Amino acid sequence: MNEYHVTSLVVHAAADQTEQVKVRIEALPGTEVPAMNEIGKLVVVVEGESRGALLDIFEQIKALPGVLAATLVFHQVENESPENKIEGVG
Repeated sequence: MNEYHVTSLVVHAAADQTEQVKVRIEALPGTEVPAMNEIGKLVVVVEGESRGALLDIFEQIKALPGVLAATLVFHQVENESPENKIEGVG
């Protein structure tokens, strides 16, 4: 049985770099930025097949230029892959 992990983060970016941070995040595998605002707050969803893969992406996001902070908000594990995963994951 395959595991499917999904997590959400709140990322705080420098306000003048928000769009660049969004582009950099969405270039990482299994990521999506469904919401952001003009003061540098982004909601990020990350999907993957293991907790380790998600933690690697989380660390990469925290290290991106323009990122001031990233906070894990939610993590869920399912035993089967969902029908509507982010394209390119799994």
